Amino acid sequence: MNVNVTDQIALVTGANRGIGRQFVLELLERGASKVYATARRPESLDFDDTRVVPLRLDIVDHESVIAAAATARDVTLLVNNAGIATGAALVTGDLDEVHREMDTHFWGTLDVIREFSPVLAANGGGAIVNVLSALSWFAVPGTGSYSAAKAAEWNMTNGVRLELAAQGTLVQGVLLGAADTDISAGYDGPKIDPRDVPRRSLDGLAAGSIEVIVDDWTAMVKASLVGDPAVFYAQITELLGAS
Repeated sequence: MNVNVTDQIALVTGANRGIGRQFVLELLERGASKVYATARRPESLDFDDTRVVPLRLDIVDHESVIAAAATARDVTLLVNNAGIATGAALVTGDLDEVHREMDTHFWGTLDVIREFSPVLAANGGGAIVNVLSALSWFAVPGTGSYSAAKAAEWNMTNGVRLELAAQGTLVQGVLLGAADTDISAGYDGPKIDPRDVPRRSLDGLAAGSIEVIVDDWTAMVKASLVGDPAVFYAQITELLGAS
C-alpha cells in the first residue's frame, strides 16, 4: 500500500515545535489539503497557512482525545509525534515520572490510535505514522524510563499494524537517534536535522514502507540486535566514556 501526501488530510500531535512542527511544514510542502496541528496549548502554534487548523489535543487526557477525534472526522493521515523525556531512572527515579513516560508514549499514543482508527476506516483506511526512537532498542544511563516507554510504543506499533491491516490502514514506525530539538538539548553528541524525519517518513509512505530508519546511528543499533548484547553495550560504554 502506497500513500502519497498530496490532498491528504493529516493530523499531527505535538505540532508546536521540533519534529512535529517539521511534519506540518513538510506536509504542506507536499500538497496536503489540510493539516490539523495539535498541541496542549493551541495558542502556541504559529503556522502562516490557511490549510493549518489549530486544535487542542493532550494525548494523556482521554476526553481531549475524544474531542479531537470528534472534530477531525476527515483525517486520512495520523502522525503520532507528541512525547516527553523526564530522565527518570527506573530503579531510583521518581515513579510518578516513570509512569508519565509510559502514559505518554504508550497509553497516550494508543488512545489516539484507538479513537482515530474508526475515522481512518471511514475515510478509506489511510495511514498512521508513529515517531519512535533508536532508544526503543537499547538504553543508556539517564534514558531508562524513556527507553522502556519507547520500546513499548515500538511493539505497540507492530501490534496495531496487524490489527488495522484489514481496514486498509498502513502503520509506519519511524526510528531515529538524536535530532536537534528541545528534547535533545542536553545531549552533546551528533544530531540530525529534524527536517530529515518527516522527509524520510513521507518518502517511506509513498513507497509503502512500514518502518523507516532515519539515520546511520539507528541503522547501526538495529544491526547490533542480531549479535551479543554484551558486545554492543561494551561499545556504547566506550563511546560514552569518550564523550
